[in-house]
Amino acid sequence: MSGASWDVVGIGENSVDVVYQLTAPLMLHGKMPVANRRTLPGGQVATTLCTCSALGLSSRYFGTFGDDDHAQLIRGALEAHGVDTHSALVRQAPNRHAVILVDEGTGDRTVLWQRDPALALRAADVPPDLLAGARLLHVDAIDEAASLAAASAARRAGLHVTTDIDRVTERTAALIAAATLPILAEQVPAALTGESDPERALRALRQRHGGMLCVTLGARGAMLLDGDRLHHVSGFSVNAIDTTGAGDVFRGALIYALLRGDPPDLMLRFANAAAAVSCTRPGAIGGVPTLPEVEALERAEGGEGGS
Repeated sequence: MSGASWDVVGIGENSVDVVYQLTAPLMLHGKMPVANRRTLPGGQVATTLCTCSALGLSSRYFGTFGDDDHAQLIRGALEAHGVDTHSALVRQAPNRHAVILVDEGTGDRTVLWQRDPALALRAADVPPDLLAGARLLHVDAIDEAASLAAASAARRAGLHVTTDIDRVTERTAALIAAATLPILAEQVPAALTGESDPERALRALRQRHGGMLCVTLGARGAMLLDGDRLHHVSGFSVNAIDTTGAGDVFRGALIYALLRGDPPDLMLRFANAAAAVSCTRPGAIGGVPTLPEVEALERAEGGEGGS
C-alpha cells in the first residue's frame, strides 16, 4: 500500500503501563486482591502506529522518550513492530507511565498516569522535514501546540490528518478544524455541543467542520458523519479481558481502511473488528491484531474481510 516514504507519521504519547488485574470491581476504600501484575508497552499514538504497522502500513513515530528502563521498553516495542523511531527525542526524565486497574470480569479499566513536564513536546521541536513523503499524519491532544503546528503543515501539503482527542481544552476546536478526519472519544462531541446524543452532537459539529467526523462509542461501536449521511456500526461481541488501548487500535485500523480506500461503513466495521480483537488480549500494544485476525472476526460475524 505504500508509494511514499511513510504511510503514517504519528506525533504524541508513548507510555509504559503497569497493569493490575483485579478479581473484583474497583473499590474506593478497603483492600483488594490482585490476580496478576504486568508491565506492558502502550500509549495512545504508539499503540495506533503499532496497529498501522501490523496491518501493513509503514509508520514513523515522533515524540519524547525518557532516559530510563521504561523508555527502552516502549521504544523497543515500537521498533519490534516496525515503527521507525529515529526522529524521536530523548529527555533526561522518567518516561511517561501509567498504572492501569483492569476488572477481570469485564475487562473495563481505570487509568492513573504520570508524565514529567520535561517530556513536553513544543511546536518548535517538530522537524520541518518530518512529513516528507508521508500520506497521513495522526496526532493526539497531549501537546496541542506541537500537534496543531504539525497538522497545519500536513494540511498545506495535502495530507490526511486524523486525531485522537479524548478531552476538551481551549485548543480542541482548532485541533478538530485542522484535521481532515477528527476521531473523537464519546464525551468530546457532547462537551463541545451540549448534545448528549452522539448523532445530534456530530450533526452540531458539522456546522464547524465540513469533512468526515468520527466518534468512538466503546462496546456500542462507532459513528461517522460523512456529509449529511450518518454511519453507525455496532461493536463486535467478544470475550473481553482488557479494553486498554482498544480506542487506539480502532484509530489505527480506521487509518488503514481510509488509506485502503474503503467506504465509511466498511471503515467503521473494520476498525470495530480490530478493536474487538484487541480486547481479547492483555495490554495496549500487546493487543494489536494482524490483518488476518481482523478479517477472520469480520467473516465470523457475517462480513467480508480483505480489500
